[in-house]
This record gives sequence, structure tokens and C-alpha cells, in this order.
Amino acid sequence: MCRKGLIFSLWGPLKIKIMLILVFELLPDLLWYRPNAAVYVKANRHAGKCKQPEKARELFEAMIEEGCDVNTKSYTTLVSAYGNSGQIETMEKCYERFQSAGIQANIATFNILLDCYGKAGKYENMSAVMEYMQKYHYSWTIMTYNVVIDAFGRAGDLKQMEYLFRLMRSERIKPSCVTLCSLVRAYSLAGRMGGFIEMKGALEIMEQKGCRPDKVTYTTMIKAFSINKMIGRTK
Repeated sequence: MCRKGLIFSLWGPLKIKIMLILVFELLPDLLWYRPNAAVYVKANRHAGKCKQPEKARELFEAMIEEGCDVNTKSYTTLVSAYGNSGQIETMEKCYERFQSAGIQANIATFNILLDCYGKAGKYENMSAVMEYMQKYHYSWTIMTYNVVIDAFGRAGDLKQMEYLFRLMRSERIKPSCVTLCSLVRAYSLAGRMGGFIEMKGALEIMEQKGCRPDKVTYTTMIKAFSINKMIGRTK
């Protein structure tokens, strides 16, 4: 595998690219050099964020070739790279490879699966992951709740979204600004008077927490108020 090509295509500004190429090419010639799984995982994660899943796969295979230990974190970054690029079938194949290798998935893995299925509109798959997590007693984190609340909110399933929000609070997990923005967006998109009342309640909680709607949420609110001729309420 060509390290130079991989590093040049993965990293940012030109000066940083050149520095990384030089360092990466010099490392194997140093007596103290040992392949480092953590470095590969970080590069793999960056490839995923840049929506370059094939680069992530090349890094993953190179890591194995160099004798690095493959663990939950390294497999999860590969699953994430394909999922975040919208390649759901390939993501699922990576997850199957994950399981075949006898490596146990963790909460971060499941959060990624939930997020990718939600963004792809595959709500049945998402529900299957949720059921699996409950069956095998995986404790949901704030990130898990944020992912599923946002997904069902975007789908317009306010009933399920509200149920999950109540469940989160019953487990004494405090909603974050991300949670509240998801609620506000969902109620805005609902475009009904009841939704505006509920949205106001979510905005009041945000104000108490010192949160402000993000750009996407605020834009959604303005559009909803405009459609319903209530634009004055955005002030």
C-alpha cells in the first residue's frame, strides 16, 4: 500500500499534508518504530469523516498487514466510514465481518448503526438495533437517545419521539442542547398548532439550560412560522 498516496488524500492544508507524508515515510526506517493501531484508527476515523470509506478500508487492511491488534474500536471506525457515506449494505457487511471475527460490539458501535440507519430512513433496521440493545442489556447513553430522538423526529413520528424523551428523563439522563434542538425541529416540521405549543415548551427548557437553537433548528423554526403566518414569534 502506498502511504504517500493515502496520507496526501486524507489530510488538510498543503503544509500539513507535506509534513505528514514526510513523517509517515520516515517512521518505518527508524529503529524504534512499531506499527501503532491507535494512529491507524485516528486516520481511519478521519477518512470516514471525509466520506472516503475505501481509504478507510485500505488503512484498516494495512493495519492488519502490519500486525496491529484489531479490536472493537478499529472495526467500529470502519463501520462508521461506510455508514456515514450512505453505503448501508457495505456497512452491514463490515458489521457481519466484525461479528465473525468474534469481536464484541459496544455502545459506540450501536450508536453509529442507529445514526446511519436513521439518516438513511431505515427505521425498521433502527428499531431492530434498539430491540437488540434492550434484549442484551446495553445501557443507553445521552448520545443513543439523541440519535433516536432526532431520527424519529425527522420522520415525523412525534409519538415515538416523545416516548423516547420521557424514557430518557425517567432514567435521569438530562437532555442536552442537541436533544432539545431535535425536539424543536421536529415540532417545527410538524406544522400544527399543538406542535407550536410543544415547541415553545422545548424552547423554554433550552433557555433555562442556557442553550440556543443551532442554525438548522432556527431556520426550520422560521420556515414553520412563515408557513403558518406567525413570523413575528421568531423574534
